[in-house]
Amino acid sequence: MRRAASLALSALLAGVAVPAGAQSYLERPPAGETVYFVLPDRFENANPRNDAGGLRGDRLVTGFDPTSKGFYHGGDLKGLIRRLDYIQGLGATALWVGPVFKNKPVQGPKGQESAGYHGYWITDFTKVDPHLGTNAEFKALVDAAHARGMKVYMDIIANHTADVIRYREGLAEGYPYRSRADYPYSRAGGLGGRAINAGFAGDEDSSPANFARLTDPSFAYTPYVPEGEEHAKVPDWLNGPIHYHNRGNTTFSGESSRFGDFVGLDDLMTESPAVRAGMIAIYAKWIEDFGVDGFRIDTARHVDPGFWRAFIPAMLETARKRGIANFHIFGEVAHESADNGHIARYTRRDGYPAVLDFAFQGSVRAVLGQGKGTSVLADLFDGDVLYEGGEAAALAMPTFLGNHDMGRFATLVRTDRPGISDKELLDRVALGHVMLMTLRGSPVIYYGDEQGFVGDGNDQDAREDMFASKVASYNDNRLLGTTRTTAQSSFDADHPLYRLIGRLAALRAAHPALARGRQVTRAWSETPGLFAVSRFDPASGAEYLVAFNTSDQPIRAATTIGASASGIESLFGACPTQVDAPGSVVLALPPFGSMVCRLLPDHVPDKQGS
Repeated sequence: MRRAASLALSALLAGVAVPAGAQSYLERPPAGETVYFVLPDRFENANPRNDAGGLRGDRLVTGFDPTSKGFYHGGDLKGLIRRLDYIQGLGATALWVGPVFKNKPVQGPKGQESAGYHGYWITDFTKVDPHLGTNAEFKALVDAAHARGMKVYMDIIANHTADVIRYREGLAEGYPYRSRADYPYSRAGGLGGRAINAGFAGDEDSSPANFARLTDPSFAYTPYVPEGEEHAKVPDWLNGPIHYHNRGNTTFSGESSRFGDFVGLDDLMTESPAVRAGMIAIYAKWIEDFGVDGFRIDTARHVDPGFWRAFIPAMLETARKRGIANFHIFGEVAHESADNGHIARYTRRDGYPAVLDFAFQGSVRAVLGQGKGTSVLADLFDGDVLYEGGEAAALAMPTFLGNHDMGRFATLVRTDRPGISDKELLDRVALGHVMLMTLRGSPVIYYGDEQGFVGDGNDQDAREDMFASKVASYNDNRLLGTTRTTAQSSFDADHPLYRLIGRLAALRAAHPALARGRQVTRAWSETPGLFAVSRFDPASGAEYLVAFNTSDQPIRAATTIGASASGIESLFGACPTQVDAPGSVVLALPPFGSMVCRLLPDHVPDKQGS
């Protein structure tokens, strides 16, 4: 191994047995899941015949170019099915699949084209992209996962479609955002324009009667559908410009964040009752026909709250009628910060049951990448009361370390700590995964992280192939824990990070306290070092102590625990052999070390862990 796993990592890799009699996937609550997130195009190519999506021509027609990081590479749904053993072997209980809908193959200005390999440029919301397979193959994937007791979460989009609509203005500087104040719905082309949409009271009134008065979409720009693309989108109602905001490109701040085109993508007018009804019908059908177990919703913060208050209950009710009582919905509220106050508002105002926990990501990066004290983590969990449902709801928040947009956690830590050795980077990344798998929340593993992937940056640079890659900028990366590169197939079940995550997943399965148990912060500091929490079994109330050392020096420090504990059992790492005093125990942790300990009480605790 070019960069051998350090002693701090190697010591963690002893086996843990997986308990028998696993609960049915339909019975499991979202809080207990371990999620594996994958972009199908970049995972496994089992059917080369669909690489070009049934299209003929060069890459600007088909979107297929396996040598370019911005085009389709050939991964497909059959490939996912083929690799379910690998995914389940990691300990994943749920599979989050990047968008599978038919996309516009290629878009972008001349010389800057790229493909819809990622799935977020949808033209047909009713069909699987031919590059990935067929609707029948998606159903086969869902059925195969269910047969293994795994859930399947679909990645969906309601904010926008592919870029089809054009504006007649043809401005040299592109299409900057035009506000509702300067370009009201009542005038064509701005305040001095001709009167249109008489009686329309604006987008704050989503009643059918009000939107019946919105008949002309030319209030900011003059939108049109290019010849030959009049029916490019499915269902057909999506082809009408009246269903879009048509205000130019968002700046991702202020009013434009909700009403602007997302880098040119056609921004749906989700305040409209027709759009709401249309989107509800589209996604209800995927639940009814395929039996998926949840939705990850893209660009949630760019859609009006009223849409979500209509959409989310409709999806939950559709799932309930389909027999999916634990249907999970979580929104992407991209906000790179350690403060969960921002994302929590979407659970209160917009009605989201859960949101991707960007605050968790920001906090772990702060302590392992940026050298912040462990009080950052204490503050994070203290803020769980802000979510609708409070600390109990936080147990189901999908936590993560890195993703396909911001980049991989290893990349972020390397960016934060220039010159870091590969050995130390592996130790920090390994500790991050221990935190991910043992602290509150539903952990999400970004595909490839378990193989030591370290991308060059974010977005396209963080979307490497798991099958043998032909992208030069991927294949020259220095991966962690292995001598292999992405030029070789990356499904190594002996990789130290794969083994580590698998062990932690088995620990979560064997001990529900680590998956669904209430969490209490026990020890933290203003400097790198000790962070400790107790987690409590949701049925018995038994207490578990989880502790971490975020510093590069060994530490010995005391932490509080429940006063009833009289003994300690090591489950992970080297726990103390005894309690030092009622309510206190001294911990010894190596650099970047961690431990999970089961506390043995004098008496059986109640369900509150008292």
